Amino acid sequence: MENPLVSIEVFNESGWGEINEEELIDVARYTLWTMDVHSSAELSIHIVDEETIADLHLRWLNLPGPTDVMSFPMDELTPGWGRKDGPPTSPAMLGDIMLCPSFAKGQAERAGHSLAHELDLLTVHGVLHLLGFDHVTPEEEQQMFSIQNEVLANWYDSQEERGVKFGPKPSGAAAFPSAADRDDTGSGSSFSAGPEAEPK
Repeated sequence: MENPLVSIEVFNESGWGEINEEELIDVARYTLWTMDVHSSAELSIHIVDEETIADLHLRWLNLPGPTDVMSFPMDELTPGWGRKDGPPTSPAMLGDIMLCPSFAKGQAERAGHSLAHELDLLTVHGVLHLLGFDHVTPEEEQQMFSIQNEVLANWYDSQEERGVKFGPKPSGAAAFPSAADRDDTGSGSSFSAGPEAEPK
């Protein structure tokens, strides 16, 4: 993997201190590399509390209550944008990913894995939304979740080769779920994709 220049900023606005920001950056960068996105792309990850994400959820999607992740695309980049092995391109902003660890913690507990893994999963999901993937139709849902789980599993498997080490790869279907698995948890997770706008 050679995609060292992707600019990813993490803003922890949630009050949660046990978030490994380097891990979130690594899994986001690996996802972009896998999806063949040029290293001049930029994105921001915001770690927020339930009140903040509930406000965004209602404001942008007209859905009440908090959720786990929301994505706000900006420059409409898609897989293969600029090609990672291509010539330099002008910087482009993928957008913002909003993660809510207090909401995600309940999902992680129900699924039987760590909060860190849940946030990694949600980060991959958020990046895919920024690249134009969605799960409105059954076909889109199957494609997006298949890519999400493959990227996440490969990210774990690639760590030794890349010289990084984060948490151990969890086992079990709940760690690499289908959309139906998520719906069955009763968690209220919406894996939300926001509109093409920067949250304020």
